Formats: sequence, structure tokens, C-alpha cells
Amino acid sequence: MNPDDPRVQRTRDRLRAALLSLAARHDLGSVTMAAVARQAGINRATVYQHYADLDALVADAMDGAVTHVARCAALCPLDQPRDRAPEPLVDLFTHVADNAVLYRRMLSGQGSARFSNLLRQRLTEALAERFTAGARPSGFDDVPVTTHAAYLAGALVGVVAVACAEPEPPAEHARDAWRLLVPAR
Repeated sequence: MNPDDPRVQRTRDRLRAALLSLAARHDLGSVTMAAVARQAGINRATVYQHYADLDALVADAMDGAVTHVARCAALCPLDQPRDRAPEPLVDLFTHVADNAVLYRRMLSGQGSARFSNLLRQRLTEALAERFTAGARPSGFDDVPVTTHAAYLAGALVGVVAVACAEPEPPAEHARDAWRLLVPAR
């Protein structure tokens, strides 16, 4: 199957949209490939030609969101004071708040392990790239860059999971996350 074929792209677009629509209304653990196929108006066998399982479809459907979250995290200026979250981090938590139902379902116990792993992995890569380019907080030279990035990525995924479940404004979640991510001076 040629992924550049417009028919393949249209089919995958329909499947991603169907999954996101179902995930917004139902716990992800109750969504089946058959339900996605019905929602998309596509034969169930066709779904499996495009995605091996529901987790693969979830990861693909949430790819844009994961990219957005990783980009926001990587754009944070590290010299920002602890009491004022950087604007990219506020943007990240605003995005999470705008999509809270979906994030809550994706990161819940019945959610997608592949999604949470993808989110953590992309965050780790974005942060490690930034750290390697010289934008790393001081005081961590005794820890490998990738370990430092993975630690922060895991913490950020945890705070995102809390943020999509609690009603505080995105700016407050961003401020709290920033206080945890930036060492006290």
C-alpha cells in the first residue's frame, strides 16, 4: 500500500476522525476497531490493512497533538523565573485543556499505552535535542542529556494527566509544572 496515494490518505483521515470522535464520547477501552470502521463508513477488513491494532490508530490519530505538545515544551525559555510560566508552556496546557476529554481518556488506565509512550518519547527527543544544542538548565552537567530529558518528559506527561482531570486554569497548571521543572535558585 502506497501511503502517498490520495485514496490511502483519505481512508486514514476518515479512520483517524472516526477514532477521535468515538474517543471523545466513550472510554477508549470500550472502542473497538469494528466501531471505528462503522463510524468511518469503512469495511472492518480495510481498517486492518491500514492499522495493525487500535493502539497504532490511536498513535497516528494523536500524532499532531503529540507534536504540538513536544514543540511547546521544547520552546520554553529556560531562564524564565520560577514564578511565571513561559508562554509555550501555557500554550501546551491550554491545548490540553481544550482537548481535556480526549487526553484524559488517552492517558487513563483504559487509555492507550502507545499514546502515552509516544508522548513521552517525543518530549524526550525534543528536550534532548534542545539540551544538546546548548539550551540546558545549569546544574545538571553530571547527568546524561538523554536521562535528564527523559526525566523531565515523564514528569511533564504526569502533570498533563493531572491537568486534564482537574479544573484549574491552564496558566495555573503551567505555573505549577514550571516550578517543578526548574530548579530553585
